[in-house]
Amino acid sequence: MPDTAQPQDTAALRRRVLATWDNEGGTVSAEPHHKLPEVSPLGDAEIIQLRIRVIALENLMIAVLAEGSDRQREVAREMAEYISPRPGMTHHPLTIRAADHMNDIVGRAEHFRTIEQE
Repeated sequence: MPDTAQPQDTAALRRRVLATWDNEGGTVSAEPHHKLPEVSPLGDAEIIQLRIRVIALENLMIAVLAEGSDRQREVAREMAEYISPRPGMTHHPLTIRAADHMNDIVGRAEHFRTIEQE
């Protein structure tokens, strides 16, 4: 059956989706019976692999943003601005650093784009 719902404003949709994230990775069910599975601490090798993957993903994002439109880079900066606590809540240092890092990635993409155009 075709979707007959009205297309939503992308900014409103983005705000709605992000509003469901209560922390730096999403939210956990508020149901009292919901328990997180036991997770063993990461070992050194796993932490190294995660660092490698983060570096790779950051560089891929820089490449994508460098080749993307001005609007895409603008949206990335808007997303960084949107990372903030709800009214009356305290800023979390990791969230602030994440927003700063997002802006840094966009800036690096703009720098890379400038170098490529010269």
